[in-house]
Amino acid sequence: AKELFLQMKDKNINPDVVTYTSVIRGFCYANDWKEAKCLFIDMMDQGVQPNVVSFNVIMAELCKNGKMDEASRLLELMILRGVKPNTSTYNTLIDGYCLTGKIDRARELFVSMDSNGCMHDVFTYNMLINGYCKTKDVEEANKPTVVTYSTLFLGLFQIHQVEHALKLFDEMRRNHVAGNTYVYTTFIDGLCKNGYIVEAVELFRTLRILKYELDIVSYSCLIDGLCKIRKLETAWELFQSLPRVGLMPNVLTYNIMIHGLCNDGQMDKAHDLFLDVEAKGVEPNFLIFNMLMLGFIRNNETSKVIELLHRIDKRNVMPDASILSIVVDLLVKNEISLNSIPHFKRHK
Repeated sequence: AKELFLQMKDKNINPDVVTYTSVIRGFCYANDWKEAKCLFIDMMDQGVQPNVVSFNVIMAELCKNGKMDEASRLLELMILRGVKPNTSTYNTLIDGYCLTGKIDRARELFVSMDSNGCMHDVFTYNMLINGYCKTKDVEEANKPTVVTYSTLFLGLFQIHQVEHALKLFDEMRRNHVAGNTYVYTTFIDGLCKNGYIVEAVELFRTLRILKYELDIVSYSCLIDGLCKIRKLETAWELFQSLPRVGLMPNVLTYNIMIHGLCNDGQMDKAHDLFLDVEAKGVEPNFLIFNMLMLGFIRNNETSKVIELLHRIDKRNVMPDASILSIVVDLLVKNEISLNSIPHFKRHK
């Protein structure tokens, strides 16, 4: 490959970024870092702009060999040259830092991914979790903090490692690491999203007994989990308890509860709750309107459908075309004039 590449240059055939990257990758596979590095520099000297793949190939080689300072500088160069790092770039760096025991730096990169427009994937979480596990026996000063545990819980729930998360939660308590609202909310939400509702309820009750202050997000997560397993009575009791614990439902909490009631066919209760939303001065979003509309359509309650459409129109909101189509079919079926619904105009 090297000879062919040199022949191309001898014949004044200018290699493009794909050709350069392929040859650089070949040198990396052959553990010839010196040649790979020289070729990468030559590519830039020749005015060929490296792309994200080119940088990632070099990044992987640096991290594999524990050259993390160089890898960090390469990331800076990448950004300086206008090449946006992708998830693979960050994963490679995070793995490199974990392998060299620099967990704090790995976590900093992990946190920065969101602000840089990169999504975490299963590999990101696995690398960070493995990194923490490998350094579990470090000295007292470097024991995991509540922030560390929050990150790990989030990752474990994302990759559905619930049993591992439960064991880690026990470890956090054994290590006398004080939890906070964020870590408990993360844990309750993770349990609910993975179908461990009983465990989520038990944790919630324990925290309430121990007088931990939970916020509206914690309550909303548990109400959502209960609604999804059709424990509407328990969800409703929890929702009703909010004022007693000094919390007010927000639009997300209302969304969750109304959605649960609609799915359970409790349309009168859902509608009453919607009226409560408006009375409390909470601005209902379009999800609430959609859920109610579909529920009333299913029940063939045309008067409620028409009432909702007029409420939507007053808010200068354009309904979904698909829902409007269903409404028209409903009115035609019930021989009700289409003039009974607003003539929606697209609002700028």
